[in-house]
Amino acid sequence: MEDPAASRRAERRLQQQELSRTQLLDAAEEVFGTKGYHEATLKEVAELAEFSVGSVYSFFANKDDLFLSVLLRRGAQFLPGMAEAVASSADPVEQLHALVAFEVGFFRAHPHFARLYLRTSAPAMMPAEVADSAELAANTAEAMAIHAGVFERGQAAGVLRDGSPRALARLLSGVVVAFQAADPVVQSATDAADAADATDATEDADALSLEQLHDLVTDAFVVRS
Repeated sequence: MEDPAASRRAERRLQQQELSRTQLLDAAEEVFGTKGYHEATLKEVAELAEFSVGSVYSFFANKDDLFLSVLLRRGAQFLPGMAEAVASSADPVEQLHALVAFEVGFFRAHPHFARLYLRTSAPAMMPAEVADSAELAANTAEAMAIHAGVFERGQAAGVLRDGSPRALARLLSGVVVAFQAADPVVQSATDAADAADATDATEDADALSLEQLHDLVTDAFVVRS
């Protein structure tokens, strides 16, 4: 017969392990986002999380494994958010703008990850073991497919411009990345709370910036009636 007390202890132990792993991922996201992969060290991650370096190795095989885990954690949140944004409307133009709004909001909510993403947006900027990850490649392909699907539906409806849906999807991603690189909310925030405060404090300026981004997306991709 199962010992209830032992079961509770095991559950608490698993919860503590998950909490510790999350703390390390949060710290790694901040260190990698601030310093970049190559300049960051596991010692810095451990110190920020208030763990020993040995504790880092109890959760992650090496620096590459930790870096990949940071990327995959946010990918597991980002992709469902993209799908939800697309599902919010049957109109491809509205889907396009919903995707842009979601992506800007996601990176503002996770400013350290946003800076990390900007630093490593090309495979050549990542360590080989990470760039070659099948799971990361699958996530990238899924994000591309969501973007391209909007363009395919929009072209079929005659509301989005002609051209290769995948090429247009890459162009859209490039526009959003360029916006993030200049977004003061992302660049000045040190955590999600700071990002929220910065958004509130610069509401008028940021609303104009977001409006300009949506206008740019409309001019670039939407067929004028």
